Amino acid sequence: MAETAIVVIGASAGGVQALRLLASGLATDFAGAVLITLHVSPSSPRLLPEILQVAGPLPVRYARNGDKIEAGHIYIAPPDRHMLIEAPGRLMLSRGPKENHARPAIDPLFRSAALTFGTRVVGVILTGGLNDGASGLRAVKFCGGIAIVQDPKEAEAPSMPASAMQVVDVDYCLPLAEIAPMLTRVVMEMKGRPVHKVERTMRKALEIETGIAAEDKSLRAGVISLGDPSLFTCPECHGTLLELHDKMPLRYRCHTGHAFTADSLLAALREYSEDAVWNSIRTLQESAMLMQHMASHAQRSGDPAVADELVHAARATQARSDQIRNVQLEAETIMGQK
Repeated sequence: MAETAIVVIGASAGGVQALRLLASGLATDFAGAVLITLHVSPSSPRLLPEILQVAGPLPVRYARNGDKIEAGHIYIAPPDRHMLIEAPGRLMLSRGPKENHARPAIDPLFRSAALTFGTRVVGVILTGGLNDGASGLRAVKFCGGIAIVQDPKEAEAPSMPASAMQVVDVDYCLPLAEIAPMLTRVVMEMKGRPVHKVERTMRKALEIETGIAAEDKSLRAGVISLGDPSLFTCPECHGTLLELHDKMPLRYRCHTGHAFTADSLLAALREYSEDAVWNSIRTLQESAMLMQHMASHAQRSGDPAVADELVHAARATQARSDQIRNVQLEAETIMGQK
């Protein structure tokens, strides 16, 4: 383990096919250990290890808590668990706070790898939406590792690799088919390379953020030192978000530990606001239907004045619901065209 290179890979939309091709290009004598985080839902059918095992020769499995990292093996973050590296070269699984609205998230894996193995880390960002992984890849590069991204022009979802390139001076931007051969070459060059000592301020920030993902209560309070209070609240827990000092990319984190890039925060706020609007529409429609029912009851009870009043109120309420629905549908159409 002392000389093994660590390859950390992050992917999201379109990631299964991309990972299949990458795994097929790694030979049985591959000199590094491969750790993969793919954005999946908690209810994922857990078929990724089987898919990648069929695609290539390396043994593949979901990571288990305490696994010793071995060269020539592929480890995958299981659904609803962050996968982290903890010294000395073992894996940790955690249900720590979501990052970029995801668990497993890419950034925690990349940060923990950079913190532990520094110059012997290769970070790879593949296809995916938004920009999870950009901050983690920047940490890998800052700690002396190698940064690789899939060429956004050929990625099914180009946002993740393109976002990483905006904040990281990547070493290689490659078509997917060329990444496995490059990894084979790079990990051989890394063999035996001493681990770079991370600058103290950066190391402390990495320790705090990795500790939050690992549910280390002793480091959770340190989040206050990472940024300043912002005007925004966390979509997950509604606590105040700190705007982190490290602004490449612009990121936010709450005291509970949830973290967002500006892009993922905007996406989460849009999702929650859409839910709120549709809940309002539902409430107004139910109110209108109830008033119609009450009007019918009043009419049968011989109280036409009350019935007329309720019918009028029901129509006005339904009109409000229709207005909100039309505005929401128009907004969704505009957003879908962007």
